[in-house]
Amino acid sequence: MHAPADANTWVGISADPMPVGQAYEWAVRPDCGAVVLFSGTVRDHADGREGVQSLTYEAYEEQATVKLAEIAEEVRVRWPQTGAIVLLHRTGLLVVGESSVIVVVSSPHRPEAFEAARFAIDALKASVPIWKHEVWDGGSDWGTGAQVVAEASQVPTAVYAGERAS
Repeated sequence: MHAPADANTWVGISADPMPVGQAYEWAVRPDCGAVVLFSGTVRDHADGREGVQSLTYEAYEEQATVKLAEIAEEVRVRWPQTGAIVLLHRTGLLVVGESSVIVVVSSPHRPEAFEAARFAIDALKASVPIWKHEVWDGGSDWGTGAQVVAEASQVPTAVYAGERAS
């Protein structure tokens, strides 16, 4: 995965390891005092499944990249001062500890960067056609918690410390 040279949005799906450091560095801008990076990593358990050994992610890649771009556009609608946005997801076999998804958002100020990054990962989980197959001690099956795919614009902004969701 290579960062775009002349854009403020980097989205992609790849079987390659996630370029976490590169994505962070790419998002640093002189007009943005905050960079929030979220990296989702494979953990050793899931709901009712202890001893997770690996996950295999599959994606409808052509549509997934469209949906990632839609999320980035929605971030810019909700937080217009957003600087750089990175939304990358991995496919293929991953083991415990590997990064499966990264979201990076830069913004002039900390609150907006945190809110936009939180929205971006929530919208990614709700709207991008990516599926995971889990292998754990004693079994294997598709991941739990599947949901109907939503449009990014329909994903609510998370509620923080008594604020109302929009």
